[in-house]
Amino acid sequence: MTIYLDNAATSFPKPESVYRAMDAFARSSLGNPGRSGHQMAQASEAALNDCRHRLNILLGGLEVDRWAFTLNCTDALNMAIKGTLRDGDHVITTDLEHNSVSRPLRAMELAGVITLSRVRASRDGSVDPDDVRAAFTPRTRLVTMTHASNVLGTVQPIEILARMTRERDAIFLLDAAQTAGVLPIHAEQMMIDLLAVPGHKSLMGPTGTGALYVGSRAVLRPWREGGTGGDSFSETQPTKYPFFLEGGTPNVIGLVGLAAGIAWVQEQGLERIHHHELGLARRLWEGLDKLDCTVLGHRDTTRRVATVSFTSDRETAPNLGMILDTSFEIAIRPGFHCAPYIHVAQGTRVTSEGAVRVSPGPFNTEADIDALLDALSQVVS
Repeated sequence: MTIYLDNAATSFPKPESVYRAMDAFARSSLGNPGRSGHQMAQASEAALNDCRHRLNILLGGLEVDRWAFTLNCTDALNMAIKGTLRDGDHVITTDLEHNSVSRPLRAMELAGVITLSRVRASRDGSVDPDDVRAAFTPRTRLVTMTHASNVLGTVQPIEILARMTRERDAIFLLDAAQTAGVLPIHAEQMMIDLLAVPGHKSLMGPTGTGALYVGSRAVLRPWREGGTGGDSFSETQPTKYPFFLEGGTPNVIGLVGLAAGIAWVQEQGLERIHHHELGLARRLWEGLDKLDCTVLGHRDTTRRVATVSFTSDRETAPNLGMILDTSFEIAIRPGFHCAPYIHVAQGTRVTSEGAVRVSPGPFNTEADIDALLDALSQVVS
């Protein structure tokens, strides 16, 4: 059986309660929410409301209806970025970003729509608030960054940066792909105007789910337009949230699974999950040191999640990934992790063809880490 250590890409396995909830709903209640008045349609609408309610409680939103369901975190980020920005706007971001942020911003910059400042993180993966402060201009409309790097695991001082952004009357967009379900997030208290989350990572839902929280200061254009199940005679997309951003039939069965995943996270507790995963990360990097592997990023457990990336002088990252998979049945993520600017800054673009990323989850054990280290010792020693 495969040892799965790629939870930064998507969590696996899901809690048993997630599988059971999706199966039961698909067999009994999977109607089209808002499109009819019959009992199955009403059950689907109630399921969506339950999921929004759980998101709002866990992540500290102002109102339940400010949560719009999306296909994934990429969809939410595109919705936020392209819905917010106008011609001539200036944007501040960092070199830690996933392509879900970097690519839409770069495309808009190349098209002459926006100007862009990319703040460089330190070698250990930390963004200095003073560098962000220095990047503001009178035309800065949006500051967008990741909460935790999907390569280095480093957590940024979001509350300082969000407050700074609000003081300058700009909008703060947070990519919480690696932290929602692991670290405490309270959108309103932390002054996060737009919060993008995936459902399929640490919130323990299935793929094809995500959400965007839209705070009261954010003014967006609709990302997709179409049926909402109500107000059919409106010639344009109804402006009432969440329907303003939710044209088309939502992934109801996936969102039932997401609600069950959030319930499981709430039952376990963020602190317990985070502590468990960090313990595995610590065990891993101590073992990597003995194998003369180079671990990227800092090791301050108060400022990181459990994602650990490393390189070896003996093998390239893609080769290590292939050997671990085919010879030892261990699933990790080698390469550039859809975050090219980090690898340029770390010097891993050419020397090792990226890095090997290991991301333990709540169901991994010390035995899993030991098996990985034993396999690596056979390959690189």
